[in-house]
Amino acid sequence: MSHSIHIPNPPMNHTLKLMKCPLILLAPACGLLAQPQPEAATAEAPEPEALPKVIVYGEAESEGVSQEPFFPPALGPQIYSGKKATLLDLDALPQVIGNNYRQALTRAPGVLYSEETTPLVSLGYRGIGEPHRAQFLQMLQDGIPIHADPFGYPESYYTPPLDLVDRIEFLRGGAGLMYGPQPAGALNYRTYMPRLDRAFSLRTRHVFGSDALYATYSAVDGTVNGLGYLAAYQHRQSDGFRSANSDYVVDGGHFKVVWGALKPTRWTLAFDGYAEEHGEPGGLTLERGPGLVNYADDRTRASRLHDRFRLQRYAPSLTVTHDFNDRTTAEVRLWGGYYDRFSKRQRGGGFGRLPGGAEAESNAIERQEFYTLGTEARLRHDYLLGGADQNLTVGVHFYRDDSPRTDSRGASPSADSGALVSASQRYVHYGAVFAENRFQFGRWSLTPGFRLDTVAQDLTVRRPDGAGGATVSQKDRLEVEPLVSLALEYALPQRSELYASVAQAYRPTLFSESIIPASGTVIAGDVRPTTAWTYEVGYRGRPRDWLSWDTSLFLVDLDDKYGGTVNQAGQTVLRSVGRSINYGWDTTLELDLLGLARARQARPASPPEHQLWLHGNFSLLAAEIHGGALDGRRPQYAPELLVRAGVIYRWGERLKLGLLGTWVADHFATDDENPARFIPAYTTWDLTLEVLVYRDTVSVLAGVNNLFDEDYYARIRGDGIDPAYGRNFYAGLQLTF
Repeated sequence: MSHSIHIPNPPMNHTLKLMKCPLILLAPACGLLAQPQPEAATAEAPEPEALPKVIVYGEAESEGVSQEPFFPPALGPQIYSGKKATLLDLDALPQVIGNNYRQALTRAPGVLYSEETTPLVSLGYRGIGEPHRAQFLQMLQDGIPIHADPFGYPESYYTPPLDLVDRIEFLRGGAGLMYGPQPAGALNYRTYMPRLDRAFSLRTRHVFGSDALYATYSAVDGTVNGLGYLAAYQHRQSDGFRSANSDYVVDGGHFKVVWGALKPTRWTLAFDGYAEEHGEPGGLTLERGPGLVNYADDRTRASRLHDRFRLQRYAPSLTVTHDFNDRTTAEVRLWGGYYDRFSKRQRGGGFGRLPGGAEAESNAIERQEFYTLGTEARLRHDYLLGGADQNLTVGVHFYRDDSPRTDSRGASPSADSGALVSASQRYVHYGAVFAENRFQFGRWSLTPGFRLDTVAQDLTVRRPDGAGGATVSQKDRLEVEPLVSLALEYALPQRSELYASVAQAYRPTLFSESIIPASGTVIAGDVRPTTAWTYEVGYRGRPRDWLSWDTSLFLVDLDDKYGGTVNQAGQTVLRSVGRSINYGWDTTLELDLLGLARARQARPASPPEHQLWLHGNFSLLAAEIHGGALDGRRPQYAPELLVRAGVIYRWGERLKLGLLGTWVADHFATDDENPARFIPAYTTWDLTLEVLVYRDTVSVLAGVNNLFDEDYYARIRGDGIDPAYGRNFYAGLQLTF
């Protein structure tokens, strides 16, 4: 299949408007960098002498330890050479409160945070599919998948509390093949490890804020006679900012035991327990009429008063890492889990419309359970070839899921149980083998990779009929997908490098895209896995401790893109919408202005007591659907410009002050450019503070989110517009012992 590709002219009207603020913000840095440097700083450095390579890796022992923005060529059993991968260090920011992803992703160009009223998280990337529950990304915690089912139902209702997260590893496109096939890449949350420098440590944090927010996090950890332990508990609750039914309660516990942290064999036993419940206040509309809830009249008003969502998740895991010698490392993971997703939603409503009529006297009750078991083994071996180190990594991955689902009809708008509408049983068996080899030739390195995925799904649905019997439908599906990748890197002086990669990916067919559609959804008959090729070429570096950058050009070619359009009945119709070509430019820059000033004055740069970090990143994106009924349309959630920028002042560990901004251009929430699904451009700023007020024990936390009270929305679903949170405040105290 071939299509001509049209490259549209950039929309200068809102692009220039959105670029104005970050350009002003970056102007001081550009001026400083443009000035002549002292002779010692500008003299060309001599060619470095080749020395034996030594890579030291490990987890941060405690909170507050900053880390490098980029990965080394190989780390543990993974190879990163030539791939687009970034380490998002949360310790570099003032403490993130309330799982605010605008702040957590401030250094991640191209990631679209689709904000919503509920505490759940939706993330998209480069216009690759709908961001709802990050379903086009691989979502992992410490390398273990956290989607309800990564293949049949890849919706991440659970994400780890950011209080517990040391860093987020963001692996784009083909870099994500080390974890799975999803075309948008992978987000891997790395949780804190027990500290090694003392036997006991306690920290507890209590924060209060707008709309009756109360957020608390407490943890104890330490290491005794080689045994490390960490136990943490997080609780968050709020009434929400909507007029009704936007309350939520979140509870999460994490327990971890590490044996032999500094020994050749390391054992890590972990357990996560998580429960949350929230109201779903429903969407709004820009139209006016009987029963419609208008956004302009009152953006806080609710259109659903009885809709509720509940989630429980329990997940144990065991990880064993063994260093056979200084050249061979193996890692084996075993995990299981139980996921329970429950929702009840009043019938008879519509897009921004209050439920009415006879249907409004009942509700739709959905319960999905997921019993999972998985294991993965990886081995990396370094060997000499041509006088240089080469790296080989191989692995296998097996996973199974038993997932029953029931749909019932309640006899009242708030019923928790009702008459059975359908009962389904879903099974997934997944197996993968993968291998990569990094060949190094002087400054050049070449990393070919291969992954073979096999996904088997078995679905059975039983629906009662009028005679008291049941209709049965069954469907078996087997998908075998070979995937290849190739990454190239050229090492330059001054800790910088050129990189390029090309990689295949695909999105397996979901349960909801076969015979069990979601409520209000129609499934077309042309369901096929979405396949993708991602191409990327870039330049990154960190020549000084006070400067780093990463800039790249990319192209994502999605074939059989699966997406939604809205029919005249207001139903979402899922079908193959053709081929989507998404291409653009990502750039991120971080500069410590005080570090630059010290360098210009030839003053010692380490250890710096005061830092003033200026950071900015943008993603320019052109995306278009080719072929099919939507030829020439722009894919959903694909803004032409996404910019994040900010200033962070750090005074050692005494003070962190951050002003962080986000700009997002116009885009649509469906693939058909439906005017009712249009999301206007918006800009938000967050101001956050973390200050140590007494020794190393007492800290004060405070912040204002959406500082200038921007009136905007970032998400539109079938029930209407989901307004984003206006200006809100918080303040709290942290004690550390």
